[in-house]
Order: sequence, then C-alpha cells, then structure tokens
Amino acid sequence: MFAEFKAFIMRGNVMDLSIAVIMGTAFGSVVKTFTDAILMPPIGLLLGKTDFSNFYINLSEKTYASYSTAKAAGAPVIGFGVFANTLINFVIIAFAIFLLIKSMKHFQKPQPVVVSTKTCPYCMSDIPAKATRCPHCTSELVNEP
Repeated sequence: MFAEFKAFIMRGNVMDLSIAVIMGTAFGSVVKTFTDAILMPPIGLLLGKTDFSNFYINLSEKTYASYSTAKAAGAPVIGFGVFANTLINFVIIAFAIFLLIKSMKHFQKPQPVVVSTKTCPYCMSDIPAKATRCPHCTSELVNEP
C-alpha cells in the first residue's frame, strides 16, 4: 500500500498540482499586498481619503470607529469594504492567470493534426481513413499514400 501511495505521489500531475498550489498561495499574498498597499490607497484618495476596508454596516446598537474595532469587539457587521478589496484581488489574480496561460499557449508547439476520416469519392460519406470499402455505398476504394 505504501508503494502504491509513493507511486501516486511521485506522478507528474500530483507534483505539478502541489507546486501550483504553493505558487498560487505565494502569488495571492503578493497580489493582496499590492492591492492593499499600492492600488487601494490612491483609489481611496481619489474618493475623498477613504479606506475601503472601513466600509461596513454595523448591525449592533453600539458605534465603532472602524471595521477592525467592531470585529475585535465581536459586533455583528457586514464588511462590504473588505469584500470589495477581496474582489479586486480576485480580478487581479484571474487576469494574471489569464495572461500566464495565454503566454504559455503562445510558446507551445502546435499539435499535429491526425486525420481519422476521409470522404468516399462516390457517395461523399465520411468513412474511416484506413477503409478499403465504403460501408455506405460498398464502393471499393483505392488507398492513396
């Protein structure tokens, strides 16, 4: 059983997936830092010196100075500003992955086209490429190189 598990883990797909998860986690933290520290402050400044992470709806009767103090106090809050930051992070990550996949496809060699069918010259039906007689009209076919 251990040998089977070892063979499963050492397969290329599992190793590729584990590396992708680790790289995705690291990339996610880079994008989160980029969004929180570089992208959102100028946007907040343009919108009147606003910090998006402090946009929240307080569902309790007490008043709190910020979203983080309300959460620390255990108050029920809807943090739509934090959600907006997370949504922006997601869009940035999705766009970066799109660009990465697009560039990878650009560098891949095109796969050769394998022809598995041909057209019967008598009845114009699609038939297997290696056929010597058409199954539709029973005409004998000459195999061409």
